[in-house]
Amino acid sequence: MKAFVFPGQGAQFAGMGKDLYENSAAAKELAERANEILGYRITDIMFDGTDEDLRQTRVTQPAVFLHSVVSALSMSDGFEPEMTAGHSLGEFSALVVAGALSFEDGLRLVYARAMAMQKACELEPSIMAAIIGLADEKVEEICASVTGEVCVPANYNCQGQIVISGSLKGVEMACERMKEAGAKRALPLKVGGAFHSPLMGPAKVELEAAIHATAIHTPKCPVYQNVDALPHTDPAEIKKNLVAQLTASVRWTQTVKNMVADGATDFTECGPGAVLQGLIKKIAPEVNTHGI
Repeated sequence: MKAFVFPGQGAQFAGMGKDLYENSAAAKELAERANEILGYRITDIMFDGTDEDLRQTRVTQPAVFLHSVVSALSMSDGFEPEMTAGHSLGEFSALVVAGALSFEDGLRLVYARAMAMQKACELEPSIMAAIIGLADEKVEEICASVTGEVCVPANYNCQGQIVISGSLKGVEMACERMKEAGAKRALPLKVGGAFHSPLMGPAKVELEAAIHATAIHTPKCPVYQNVDALPHTDPAEIKKNLVAQLTASVRWTQTVKNMVADGATDFTECGPGAVLQGLIKKIAPEVNTHGI
């Protein structure tokens, strides 16, 4: 079975999507529609901006979303998903290509999400850190041992690679304990704040209203969502999981395992970079993985 997967924030790079725009009429049409919806020419920043320009909150998430969706839909006959999934932000791309969200509504939600997350980040200094070489259970145990501060597992990326998220002091304390417990690395990440943690609570409240006001349809194939790593086709469940996603962990390891258990043998990553291909090879080395 064919599975299509979509990356999240951090996959962006200068020049992304330019070839597609110049060589595909369908891609150009979608990109120009995005410029109109956003009220600024995001394509100019994607094609000719610097890495620093692309790190702006109002740019990063819509840019990755746009590149991902355009990449998938530009495949035309080659795009026949039997299941989809996306990592964090990528879940919105997965829902659009599966037909649960219109392109326009998906882009508006992604932009609203980006701005709400930025506001939440400004309320309290916070950070994320990558933990390499510890079992999931040990990372969970250490996070739980950090009292008086916020520190939680945020992204279960693959075996031996978890990203934790929380307050500056909480993550700092946890990183020291991770190293003492034998972690190969406990590396703070250059991100705007503590995504997928309770500190995103204000963003969750803000985004919930936008999600509930948006029409979500029954997708043409199951969409495996981050919150529970399970396939969903019911619009009400999809909405509930999208709201919960901002403060919940991204269960990517279990998502890929569940997709393979349900018959996925071929994974195509749609969007900038190849991060998900690398993670999938570590989680399920027996499957085929490739990009566009």
